[in-house]
Amino acid sequence: MDGRPYFITVDEARAICQQTPPPLRTEHRPIEMCTGRVLAEDLTSMVNDPPFDNSAMDGFACRFDEAASYPCTLTVVGLQAASGDNELVEVGPGEAVRIMTGAPMPPGADAILPIERCDVGDGTVVLLEPPKPHFVRKLGENLKQGTIALTKGQRLTPARIGLCATMGYASVPVFQRLNIAIVSTGDELKSPGEALAHGEIYESNSYGLAGLVEWAGHTPVRFPSVADTMDALRDALNEATKTCDLILTSGGVSMGEFDYVRRIMEEEGDVHFWRMKIRPGSPPLFGVWNGTPLFGLPGNPVSSHVVFRMLVAPYLRHALGTDGPKEWTVRARLCDPVKSTNDCMTLRRVTLTSTEEGMMAHQPRHQGSGNLESLASASGLTLLQPGQSGEVGAWIDVLVL
Repeated sequence: MDGRPYFITVDEARAICQQTPPPLRTEHRPIEMCTGRVLAEDLTSMVNDPPFDNSAMDGFACRFDEAASYPCTLTVVGLQAASGDNELVEVGPGEAVRIMTGAPMPPGADAILPIERCDVGDGTVVLLEPPKPHFVRKLGENLKQGTIALTKGQRLTPARIGLCATMGYASVPVFQRLNIAIVSTGDELKSPGEALAHGEIYESNSYGLAGLVEWAGHTPVRFPSVADTMDALRDALNEATKTCDLILTSGGVSMGEFDYVRRIMEEEGDVHFWRMKIRPGSPPLFGVWNGTPLFGLPGNPVSSHVVFRMLVAPYLRHALGTDGPKEWTVRARLCDPVKSTNDCMTLRRVTLTSTEEGMMAHQPRHQGSGNLESLASASGLTLLQPGQSGEVGAWIDVLVL
């Protein structure tokens, strides 16, 4: 590898990749179209929240000091609705105003008695309990005008989109989704639905990777499978650089005679590292092809998925400086032995079950890196560190799928 990093740890691989981020662009989009998008700028509130003192309950607005002793009878002098269309009725001595939740506080009133704590008569109300000042929402108590409420890099969840609207934003600046090319390699690959000859298989990696790219918040661009020739691969990679910000290849990165991705990157591209200390998924490479970052992922379906979760997903989060989609890990007790190695992190597929004693991790018998069914039925991946015990009963970290 001519001195390039070779067979390195996950942390070392991530650090190298992060030095070559993809290009980022920003755009303004209506907030109703921003679920899952990443903010490109800090957002300051354009208003106070709430914008005026208002009632937190349905009930009666009154003067707190006047109603401190109870029971007492007050004259009802008006109704204050939440719409704000009606004129505010001033509350004088011995008076109260019927008020709805969210309605502005009438002048002169500083407390609310909830409807269920009073006896309503004909034009009067008898307070059965003292009113509570905290039933009044004060101007700006949730958020002051000019306060930074959302920061660059935050992923817009439904709650955060609601906050954007509360702050007065109809549209917000977000990072554009990256266009990510997916190029599968191999003479044996056929599209699903086509007839298979002996020795041929259905190409599945590009579909799984496309789903992972969408899960990460970006746009997958699937290219046709590429034959095992340098010319075909070169043409496909060059085509991908015309429209895409990042390239993911699948297959062709190991040590075989037809592993052309590694070969073409070494001879005509720029390889930043090759091979990573994980099982499964050790053959990946990262580099640059004609100015575009490229991840060379293994051809085995499970390995391809594992490398995306362990390497590509963190790379994308770091590039946008974002907090999502989050990777969740749990502590779980092994119900089956997992053989670890002295030099690699071991990521075995497991199914997780919750018990009174905690999470339990069960390992399917067949763990081959080509067995996609075992991944589809799994709910987690073991994060067994090099040399760590994988005996039955051991408590380990598990990445939730």
